[in-house]
Amino acid sequence: MSDQIERHKTKRFPRFLGINSENGAHRIAVEWDENGEVKSGVYIPRRDTSLYLNTLVGGRLFPGKSRLSKFNVNEENGNYHIDFKSSDNTEISIDAAETPTFNENSIFANLKNASDFFEKGDLGYSPNKEKFEGLKLNAYEWKVQPLEVSHVQSSFFEDENIFPSGSIQFDNALLMTHIEHEWKTQNTK
Repeated sequence: MSDQIERHKTKRFPRFLGINSENGAHRIAVEWDENGEVKSGVYIPRRDTSLYLNTLVGGRLFPGKSRLSKFNVNEENGNYHIDFKSSDNTEISIDAAETPTFNENSIFANLKNASDFFEKGDLGYSPNKEKFEGLKLNAYEWKVQPLEVSHVQSSFFEDENIFPSGSIQFDNALLMTHIEHEWKTQNTK
């Protein structure tokens, strides 16, 4: 899965003092046992950004290193096109449209199941040197809607040196917009 975030600001500052950037994260849902309890979250093996500043502070001030990438984003009338190419030539592209219907071929039974799963997986870990840096998403309102995807391509997920043939497939796309949220750094693992 991949996500796109476009505006950052420090919590105590007004919105106009935030910075704009396009950001993508390749995320893999994971579960693990911790203190006798099953936890869920995401492993984020790579992050991409359009802002050079993010490449400097990622892995230092902000968990997870980011690669500088060139983004092309078009959002119009409920239609979305996002593609980017990173400095190491990794490429992703997706075309999707808002729809009232959840993907019937998904492993999730319905939109609520998918939404609940991802809401519980609000903790992400990214590799940095020999440790994993954690980041937790605190969304003040959790609301998703389904997207109908007409095209999806990721050279990262299609790399058979990482993911053997047949071991991965696209499942669904969900959209969150205008969600007030904050990111909280978590302990490293």
